[in-house]
Amino acid sequence: MTAEQLIAEAEASLQENFKKADEISEYNQEKVLKAFNQHAIALRHFNGTTGYGYGDDGRFALGDVFAKSLGAESGIVSPALLSGTHALSVALFGVLRTNDSVLCVSGMPYDTIRGVIFGEGNGSLKDYGIYFDCVDLNAEGKFDKTAIEKEYNRLKGNLKMIYIQRSRGYELRDAFTVAEIGEICDFVRNLGFNGCIFVDNCYGEFVEKSEPCDVGADVAVGSLIKNPGGGLAPTGGYIVGKEKYIDLIGRRLTAPSIGNEVGSYAYGYRLFYQGLFLAPHTVNQAIKGSLVIGKCMEKLGYENFPKLDKTPADITRAIRFDTAEQLCAFIQSVQEASPVDSFVTLEPWDMPGYDSKVIMAAGCFVEGASIELSADAPVKEPYTAYFQGGLTYEHCKYALKKILAKLL
Repeated sequence: MTAEQLIAEAEASLQENFKKADEISEYNQEKVLKAFNQHAIALRHFNGTTGYGYGDDGRFALGDVFAKSLGAESGIVSPALLSGTHALSVALFGVLRTNDSVLCVSGMPYDTIRGVIFGEGNGSLKDYGIYFDCVDLNAEGKFDKTAIEKEYNRLKGNLKMIYIQRSRGYELRDAFTVAEIGEICDFVRNLGFNGCIFVDNCYGEFVEKSEPCDVGADVAVGSLIKNPGGGLAPTGGYIVGKEKYIDLIGRRLTAPSIGNEVGSYAYGYRLFYQGLFLAPHTVNQAIKGSLVIGKCMEKLGYENFPKLDKTPADITRAIRFDTAEQLCAFIQSVQEASPVDSFVTLEPWDMPGYDSKVIMAAGCFVEGASIELSADAPVKEPYTAYFQGGLTYEHCKYALKKILAKLL
């Protein structure tokens, strides 16, 4: 069977999945448009500012539109937030104080945030006397309510935050659905928790019809070079949530005496607005690409997640290989199908923030943009590639042909 035949069979079997993805995209596009309309976005909002940025209508309105689109009261959207990890760090330090405790109910957080939490002598939460505890997931990769309740009762005197990581990171589990996040929000509230429920929402925006702040989260954080930037945002991150927390976080982003009143960006905000406008459709393209590669890899006997009988909860697909050589060959195939740096031969390297060598295919227009077609993997057992993005479904198919040509 040729690669083209295999893809055609996969597409034929995925029509219901594609139909559901289109329905979600249409719903979310309408939601984003209503946010633009409600806040009367005009050409003047695209203008850049310099210096302090007092009265920067574009910056203020951008935060409002993101907040409305993501089910929150208030928002910060800024090119000064350099990555998802940076946005998470700013938000954590904005809310937390010395002697506070945090309970992460989704297992050990992703590699790059661990230094922010547990680092020694680097200005981490630990250095500032903030305690961070993790509850492992159960055998099915889901929230372990019994263990959560036990740890909650142990920590509740100083417990300030419940932390949830939506995506799988480099773990072999499914991303959490918004419904699952809502269920755990209700669960901890029923235990008596009245602090901040904080969600790392990276890779999950616009994959479903609702967002974490719609179902009980107080703060949600993400990167603009992932889903909500729509492939156009050149940098930046967002933090949305309840107004009282966004005010505190703004005072960490700038200065305690200034908060969200300042912040300029001389290059203007059009790409951020336009990226958000495109995001529901772009995410739809990435989801369809994930589904078709998942189906083809499954047909060839490669275990991958999420299973195809489930609606994806983020844009990432994890694919298992038997050897490091197979893993690296897969990642190399993605690079060769890229519009940028397709000629590059990839090598695993000691990437900052990771505890093992990482190989990464990212032939992107925006460096490291996970919403563009990319793949990465820690080169260690179990040999698992994490495939994400695709600005267009056609690009996903083109890459898949290259991948399958090698495998077949």
